[in-house]
Amino acid sequence: MQATLGYFGDFINEDAFIETLYNFADRGKNRQVHQPQLKVASATDSAEGVTSTLRLTRRKFVQSALGTAAAAGVSAGFFSACTSSKGGTTSSSVSAVGRKQTPDAFYAAPFPRNFFWGTATAAYQIEGAWKEDGKGESIWDRFTHTPGKIKAGDTGDVACDSYHRWPEDIALMKAMNLNSYRFSISWPRIQPAGSGPVNSTGADYYSRLVDALLEAKIRPLVTLYHWDLPQALEDSGGWPNRDTAARFAAYAEQMARLLGDRVADWVLFNEPSAFTDLGYLEGLHAPGRKSLIDFLRASHTVNLAQGAGFRAIKGVRPAARVGTAFSMSPCEPATDSEADKLAAERAHAITNLWFLETALKGKYPEALTFLPETVMGIKSPDAESMRAPLDFIGVNLYYRAIASEPTALERVGNPHSWLFPVNMTGGTQGPKAGNSWEVWPQALYDMVMRITRDYNRPAIEITESGCAYPDTPDSSGAIHDTSRAEYHRNYLAALAQAIADGADVRGYHAWSLMDNFEWAEGFSQRFGLAYVDFKTQKRTLKKSGEWYAKVATQNTLQAVEPAARAKQQ
Repeated sequence: MQATLGYFGDFINEDAFIETLYNFADRGKNRQVHQPQLKVASATDSAEGVTSTLRLTRRKFVQSALGTAAAAGVSAGFFSACTSSKGGTTSSSVSAVGRKQTPDAFYAAPFPRNFFWGTATAAYQIEGAWKEDGKGESIWDRFTHTPGKIKAGDTGDVACDSYHRWPEDIALMKAMNLNSYRFSISWPRIQPAGSGPVNSTGADYYSRLVDALLEAKIRPLVTLYHWDLPQALEDSGGWPNRDTAARFAAYAEQMARLLGDRVADWVLFNEPSAFTDLGYLEGLHAPGRKSLIDFLRASHTVNLAQGAGFRAIKGVRPAARVGTAFSMSPCEPATDSEADKLAAERAHAITNLWFLETALKGKYPEALTFLPETVMGIKSPDAESMRAPLDFIGVNLYYRAIASEPTALERVGNPHSWLFPVNMTGGTQGPKAGNSWEVWPQALYDMVMRITRDYNRPAIEITESGCAYPDTPDSSGAIHDTSRAEYHRNYLAALAQAIADGADVRGYHAWSLMDNFEWAEGFSQRFGLAYVDFKTQKRTLKKSGEWYAKVATQNTLQAVEPAARAKQQ
C-alpha cells in the first residue's frame, strides 16, 4: 500500500497545498518515503536546465514549444507512459539510446477471423448542431466561445455537420468495407442539464444512427463520454465534484435503456487521463481550470464514475460488453540508470494504470511519492466502488515517450515534481508526422504486449491510432496521402506481430473517419481517412482510405512490393 501523509488531507486551499509540497520537499531531501517496490528517487543530481514535469498529452502536444519546434513528441508529466513486462527482460530496462523498431512492415500479415476494422470519431468534433433540437450547452461550447482558447478562433458549432450529414458518413464507412464504427454520444444532447428527463429528439438522432449502422452491417461501438460534459454539471463543480459520478451513472443507465437492445459494445470514457489533466490541471482544454487539487479530485471522481457506469449498464444489459478507451504510450528510460528506470515505471503507473488498476483491482497504482487521500476525496468504501471488471481494454496509442529523473533544480522550481518525480520527452529517432509527433510503430507492440502480460491476456481493442498530415487535393481532386497509409500499415504490422505473440486483440479503429475539429488546434490538423472541405462539407475519400478499404476487405496486410519497399527504407 502506498505511503500516505495525513496532514495533506486538511488542505483545501491550492496555495496551502502547494506550500506543503515545498515543505515536504525540504524534509524529503535527505530521506526516502517508504513505498513497496517503488522508492523516491534522489534529489541530489546537478541541474542542467529546468524541464516541465507536467504532461503534454496527444491533444495538447502540438501546443507546446517542443511540439512547435519539432524537438520532441511528449513532455513530462502526470500522464505520460512507459512499458515493461513481468519477468524476464523488461522494455523499460532498455534505454532509449540506440533502440530500434522491430516489426517488419513489408511482409503479408493476416488478422484473426471476425476482426473489427473501424474508424473513430467524437460527438463534439464532428456533429455540429451545437444548440439545435433541445441540446444543452457543453463545456466545449463554452470553452470554444471564449476568445483565445482555440487556434484561429475555431469552434465545433458546425464541425463536420454530422448531425445532419450522418448518412454521408456511413457511406464513407461502406466504401471502406468497415465493420465497426466508434462514435460518442453527446451527453448534453441527451440530458441538457446533465440530469433529469431525456431529450427525445437527441435520443432519436442516435437511435437512427445505430439503426443505419446495423443495416450497413457495421457494429456500433458507443463511447458514452468523449469530453463534452454538460455545462450545468461544470457549474455545479464538474468532475472534481464527487456527485458527478452518480450523474454519469444515471446517464449511462439511460443510454443502456435507450440503445441497449441494439448496442452490445460500450466505451465508458475516452482518455480519462487526458480530460482530467488538460481540463483541470493544465487549463488548455475545457473547462480550462488550472488546479492541482481539482485535477486530483477529478481523477478520483472519474474512477468512481467508471465503476458506477459499468454497473449501471450491466444492471440493464448484463450481456453488454463494457470497456474504457485509455490513452496509452509505452516509454523507455532515457538512460540505463536505475533512477531513469524508476522514473519510467512511475510514469507507466500514472499514465497507463491510474484509471485501469482502479477498475480491475480497486486500488491506485504506486506512482506518486505519497497518495493524498483526503485531498482526493477518497473514502473507505471507494476501493470497491471503483472496481469494474472491464470486458475489454481500449487502447488509444500514437507514440512513445522517454522518461528520466528530474534534477534537483527542476524539483526546486516545480513542487509537483515532489509528488510525481518524472520528466518525459518524446522520441527523436523516428520520422515525424505533420504535427511533429514521432512515428514509432514499436510503441503499439510494446504497449499491447505489456497489457497482455500484466493483466492475464485481456481482450483488447485499439480504439484510436492515427496521424496528422497537411493533406490537400490535387488538380484532379485526389488526396495522395501516402504517409498516412504508411503510418497505418506500419502500426498494423506491429499489431499483427503482437497478435502472433499471443495478444488477444479484437479490432483496430483508425483516428479518424474524416478530418474534424481537433480540440485546441481547431481545424488546423487533418487526421482523417476522408478529406473534408469545411466550407462546403464535401467528403472525399483519401488514398489512405482506399488502401484501408483493401486491408479491411482482405482482413490481411498485403506484402509491400520490392520497389515500394526500397522507397520506404
